[in-house]
Amino acid sequence: MKKLTLEEISEACRGTLLSVQGQLARRVSGVVIDNRKLSPGDLFFALSGERTDGHRYVEQALADGAAACVVERLPQRITGPLILVRSTREALMNLAAYYRGLLNVKVVGITGSVGKTSTKETVAAVLSEKYRVLKTDGNFNNEIGLPLTIFRLEEDDEIAVLEMGISDFGEMSRLSAVARPDVGVITNIGVCHLENLKTRDGILKAKTEMFDNLTENGIAVLNGGDDKLRTVRSVNGKAPLLFGLKEEENGESFLASASDVTPRGLKELSFTLHLPGVEVRNVTLSAIGRHNVYNALCAAAVGTALSMTPDEIALGLGKYRTIAGRSNIIETEDLTIIDDCYNANPVSMKEAFHVLELAEGRKIAVLGDMGELGDEEKELHREVGSCFLETAIDTAFVVGDLMQYFAEEVKKDPGKKVFWFENREAMTEALTAYLQKGDTVLVKASHFMDFPKVVEELKNL
Repeated sequence: MKKLTLEEISEACRGTLLSVQGQLARRVSGVVIDNRKLSPGDLFFALSGERTDGHRYVEQALADGAAACVVERLPQRITGPLILVRSTREALMNLAAYYRGLLNVKVVGITGSVGKTSTKETVAAVLSEKYRVLKTDGNFNNEIGLPLTIFRLEEDDEIAVLEMGISDFGEMSRLSAVARPDVGVITNIGVCHLENLKTRDGILKAKTEMFDNLTENGIAVLNGGDDKLRTVRSVNGKAPLLFGLKEEENGESFLASASDVTPRGLKELSFTLHLPGVEVRNVTLSAIGRHNVYNALCAAAVGTALSMTPDEIALGLGKYRTIAGRSNIIETEDLTIIDDCYNANPVSMKEAFHVLELAEGRKIAVLGDMGELGDEEKELHREVGSCFLETAIDTAFVVGDLMQYFAEEVKKDPGKKVFWFENREAMTEALTAYLQKGDTVLVKASHFMDFPKVVEELKNL
């Protein structure tokens, strides 16, 4: 992080700087919200959360060498510089917006209903062939994670690839006001976060709030294969740049498209990449599933928009690797595990079924409840069950109150096996007794179901 003075931090936070004599010369070299991760010279934000209140640790942070602490209320005694603000969360966002403005860096902001993290990883892999890139760690994509990512930027970074996740109206406006994307990416408009956003049209409205905060010459990069995004004809007076499968162009010209998509088992796929005036054959991606082709095309579109050559883009795509919890293939002595357990919604669940169908031998889906689906949650679980009936998957082991509706739908076909359990532990015990050498197991559920524990159990068989 570029060092900042306490005075400019206080002004950016819209706070009041309080200090004892001789301490105002300190400069801040990093930002933390957890005093256990503090290094001397860091700025500590005392955030209040469900589990703890950061104000309890202010004096300890100062004793451990914090350059200053940002607080909403003062401790009993002042032992070091404090910046008093109305809201530490707002101050964190305000400081991040200020810091982003100090740096000569291009920002690629990525949002969407499904695949944000995998797309972020793919875009970063491509851009790293030409630029010095900083990307969001994991899914640090909310009003705390985004600022912390921005504070990691150094003066020699050229591009920041920032993931932005929302669940309600107004959140994208706040996030994008901090990130100020030069390139605004929307991966798709799916069926998730319906509790607050209600419909896909509501999701579209919430996601496209980003466009109001693009930089002056900012561009939008959208999935041209998505029916809702296809309705976006102009963004701040400019036509959006589209990506998608060649068959989806329907008379429009995509900036990046793919044809001849060919799965190569469960490890990789290949396709022909079409860019303006050029065709790159046999591009290989170490990932599976059509959704990863869209991720690759998004990365190719962003790379093209940022002046990369087709060869650079193809090299970057070749270096992409899946990450834990997202279509990650794990091979043990007896099993092949498709670890896709980070999160789930109806769209990603159906895509995961298509991936499992590529396996040889017995195919077993281990599934848990999908969350944040609002009033339609039962019907959407039934719909996924109907989709399962159309697949070549042999068996499903399912857990959770909502997965009962999936199971009821699957039981309509006596040729399919489905086993429902009240809890993960009972399911795992039955599953391990059922498995045979050579089986392929898909593990997928929403994050709150804690299915990484299922993956660990399977890995240790």
